[in-house]
Amino acid sequence: MKSKMQCWRLQSWEKHQGEKGEEGPQSPNPPITPFSPYLPSLPMFPSYRPLFYIKISDTFALDMGTQVLLQSLSKKHKMKKAFLMTCLSALCLLLVTSANAQIQTPAPSPWSKTEQMVGLTKVTVEYSRPSMKGRTIFGDLVPYDKAWRTGANQATKITFDDDVKVGGKDVKAGSYAMLTKPGMSSWSVMLYPHTANGVGAYMDTDVEPITVSAETANMGEIKSESFMIMFNDLTASGCNLYMVWDNTIASLPISLNTSEVVEAQIEKVMAGPSAGDYYAAANYYASADKNLEQAMEWMNKSIEMGNKRFWTLRAKSLLQAKMGDKAGAIMTAKESLEMAKEAENDDYIKMNTESIAKWSM
Repeated sequence: MKSKMQCWRLQSWEKHQGEKGEEGPQSPNPPITPFSPYLPSLPMFPSYRPLFYIKISDTFALDMGTQVLLQSLSKKHKMKKAFLMTCLSALCLLLVTSANAQIQTPAPSPWSKTEQMVGLTKVTVEYSRPSMKGRTIFGDLVPYDKAWRTGANQATKITFDDDVKVGGKDVKAGSYAMLTKPGMSSWSVMLYPHTANGVGAYMDTDVEPITVSAETANMGEIKSESFMIMFNDLTASGCNLYMVWDNTIASLPISLNTSEVVEAQIEKVMAGPSAGDYYAAANYYASADKNLEQAMEWMNKSIEMGNKRFWTLRAKSLLQAKMGDKAGAIMTAKESLEMAKEAENDDYIKMNTESIAKWSM
């Protein structure tokens, strides 16, 4: 006895119908025949091949490619509505799961991502790695003096999280599409602002790339089967980016302003806290009711360092009031009020006016 869940193919029901969509008198029900993937397409849709049909019982068949067809094929057996809906829900879930399943195969040119910290700057390269597979590479598969995506599939992407120099030219922080023109003795490296993954977007653009030169060398008997991009010769202020395939290696210098960045940080730290640091610390202590005397010292230090703003004075007046110095609070609030009026800041005008009235009572 056949299992109740098996694959079926629904023949066209329309050819069994009468005109204007009415059922023909001799075929009120759609016939069902076993499904085979080798059967021809549906007659009314020559280019369409349904994935499969599943028959749950003698009275229920589902065509995943087109529609759910519920029709009584037997006058002897009838399904209850609740049982029918349960079967339908379960079957739809099964078919959706089957439809989403995909076969994964290895990519001929696998995607790769290389990240390197150079000094204080992170440099990231994202590219695909084609292999030789017995082919002649440069001058044949990759023609000389013609733009190349520097890998396979999508355009190679290089990202700098800080300003750098590439091949002696300034390059701002950001992502770039890196195209190259391999030559016999050197390569031209072209950096375009990265706007698309496809290489065609850069072949046809009017945007002028940052163009630099990469030196090349022949590695003799040593060959790299797969194309590779790597970083080497790392120092605190730079590195070399190497592009290697077959027995050719191209090197591109990357330099950084690490010394200037570190010196700026040293000067900032050694100079002590900024006016904003003092103001933030004072506000925290005041809001948390922690050592209000220390908070007032930091607030005054912030103002002395040039942070005399209507919002800073407003914060100081609140701190004075909290410490019981209402006279000082009123004086500071009046100064904040005048500055808020000059700035036409209605919120601070209102807050200072209300506070002055309250503290004057």
